[in-house]
Amino acid sequence: MLHRFFDWSRHFIRHLPTALPSSCALCGFSSRQALCVDCEQRFFHQTPPRCLQCASPLPHTGALAQRCGACLGDPPAFDATIVAGDYAAPVDHLVLALKFGNRLALAPLFASMLRDAILREPAFAMPALLTAVPLGEKRLSERGFNQALEIAKPLAQAIAIPLAPQLLERTRDTLMQSMLHPAERHRNMRHAFVLPANADVLVRGRHVGVVDDVMTTGVTLNEIAATLKRHGAVRVTNLVFARTPPK
Repeated sequence: MLHRFFDWSRHFIRHLPTALPSSCALCGFSSRQALCVDCEQRFFHQTPPRCLQCASPLPHTGALAQRCGACLGDPPAFDATIVAGDYAAPVDHLVLALKFGNRLALAPLFASMLRDAILREPAFAMPALLTAVPLGEKRLSERGFNQALEIAKPLAQAIAIPLAPQLLERTRDTLMQSMLHPAERHRNMRHAFVLPANADVLVRGRHVGVVDDVMTTGVTLNEIAATLKRHGAVRVTNLVFARTPPK
């Protein structure tokens, strides 16, 4: 029954109107879908073993390790991370096109890739509630949209999980994490998120999924998970389109 539902959702999300030309968003060749079969197979299906907690690639040693050394040594507040692919060329161009090029039509494609990544994890426990990493007021005003929320909307429909778009708020406009040294990223995100009044009733005792476009160090998502758990969430899973490979 579950697979029949996912077959339906796969058809639904891939046939949403996207306003994209009839060509693959990556290679540019003619395609009836936003991403051609070859590109989908090459960039989103040939994925390495990943740490269950932070989705960082694990070495191909043949060992049955499930978590990377970093997560074992200093466990993050979140419990699991699912990613669709790596934040590397040419996939990174898709992210930049959505984030800074206003190509909102790519958001359903990102949601589709994330849904497929969830399907590839047969033991994955579905969250009871989805939310998205919020933007600060200034950045939201400048950009006009929150790319994480634009991904979360079709993803929530595709996997039939309620979406709480205003579950989290930023306490201030933080600096862009990509411009900061790793040590500065922790200070930048410390106490940067809160739950609105009475929102704790939505998360108490529940498994919450947090949607974002890119995960690099995981500092932002870790701060969000810690915030949710302080309000009673029992499990937090990151659902992220692209993971930046370690240097």
